Amino acid sequence: MMLLLPQALTQSSASACLAQLSAQLRAQTQAEVVVDALALQQFDSVALAVLLALRRQALAAGKSWSVNGLPTRLADLARLYGLADLLGLLQPSPPASAP
Repeated sequence: MMLLLPQALTQSSASACLAQLSAQLRAQTQAEVVVDALALQQFDSVALAVLLALRRQALAAGKSWSVNGLPTRLADLARLYGLADLLGLLQPSPPASAP
């Protein structure tokens, strides 16, 4: 079972979203928690806080954790805040230098 992020995850919806996803995580019997962010289109930095809270809960329950389909802008924000490793994001390749 995947945990599906909504289309919008902002300050106004974060608490309700986290409560709903946390309940789903607790009910999940699989050893791996996968958060699907493909639908996420509108977000602010609180989305990172929700992801980190879910990660913490999954690891505390002895489950592995990953994120699928994180929007580029949110991944860039995670890198800026130094959270890329915690979220399992690969570092982008440096741009090729011109000959």
